[in-house]
Amino acid sequence: MSSPKAASTSTSPRVTNDAKTEIGQARRRLSVLSEKLAEGVDSVNLDESPPEEAAPDASSGFIVNSYGGYSKKGYAPYNPKKKNQDALIMAEDPKTRSLFFCVMDGHGEDGDKVSQGIKAKFANYLFKHRDFATDIKSALAEVIDKCEKEILRESSIETDFSGTTFTCAVIRNNKCTLANIGDSRTSLGFRNAAGGVTAIGLTDDHKPDLPAEKARIEAKGGRVFAVEYDDGVDGPARVWLGHMDVPGLAMSRSLGDVVAHSAGVSSEPDFVEYEFNPDREDLILVMASDGLWEFMSNQEVMDIAYNTTEPRFAVDRLISESNERWMREEQVIDDTTVCVAFLGNFQSSSINPPASSSAPEGK
Repeated sequence: MSSPKAASTSTSPRVTNDAKTEIGQARRRLSVLSEKLAEGVDSVNLDESPPEEAAPDASSGFIVNSYGGYSKKGYAPYNPKKKNQDALIMAEDPKTRSLFFCVMDGHGEDGDKVSQGIKAKFANYLFKHRDFATDIKSALAEVIDKCEKEILRESSIETDFSGTTFTCAVIRNNKCTLANIGDSRTSLGFRNAAGGVTAIGLTDDHKPDLPAEKARIEAKGGRVFAVEYDDGVDGPARVWLGHMDVPGLAMSRSLGDVVAHSAGVSSEPDFVEYEFNPDREDLILVMASDGLWEFMSNQEVMDIAYNTTEPRFAVDRLISESNERWMREEQVIDDTTVCVAFLGNFQSSSINPPASSSAPEGK
């Protein structure tokens, strides 16, 4: 995705039915709107999923028995040089016996630099933070703030119209501390009375049309509305400046995004402290960018993960399914990052792992 440009100064911008409209409508669900187009068509292979990074299970005593993850570049026919703007962190801190998972979804001209810049530093900063052993929430808040400030000071990264989501989890003993900024998401699956899996969201997506988010944006002079196409209002609600139709950000919280923040977008994380339930059997944790969640519900995701034998196979199946849905619905594919953890003693009863020779690795 490229950096957004001003379209007009009307209250609700219309996109006319020309060649650009066809491309624009094919990406109306992406995080940032832009009129900047690149020529050329790139091929897409939905089955190509070589492992980017994966990790073995942690030492005994963790609620997580195994995990795996992968970040896959999307597909945009108007941008053959497209980069993967997502980032994935899976790290272990033996000193505090903690697991750290994090997913970021960059957007804008330098979204990849924002997400990768934070990825390069975050786990190291967090594990060395003075409060990490005793106050995870405080440590997360300070490290998030520190990383964002460092990115904003980096002259080689354009942050006026570039930024990233941020969702993470620190798992220690039977407790999980989550921080969320934007519309990446973490969900949980537990065993239900019928012997299957029931999904719940652990984090809430920060969308501009949520009442509290919209009120904050409007109080700062920003506006919230969806783009109106020839066939009517379509796509998600977006954040705009009060006097100009930029940046068109489809989330109400993010890191970076200086212009959007002047219109009320926030970098303040929501925190959730979850204790893996002793009264029921928590089975699966899934953390992903909205490349997964755009066309798949929490329950659909958990149903797929539940019927795989290992986290790496779950990751492979989820990315393949979400990519196919993107192509059917939008003719583009958003970058998709998925991390799956199996909890407790869970191991699916499925005996048929996916027939993919390039599934993300894990253990």
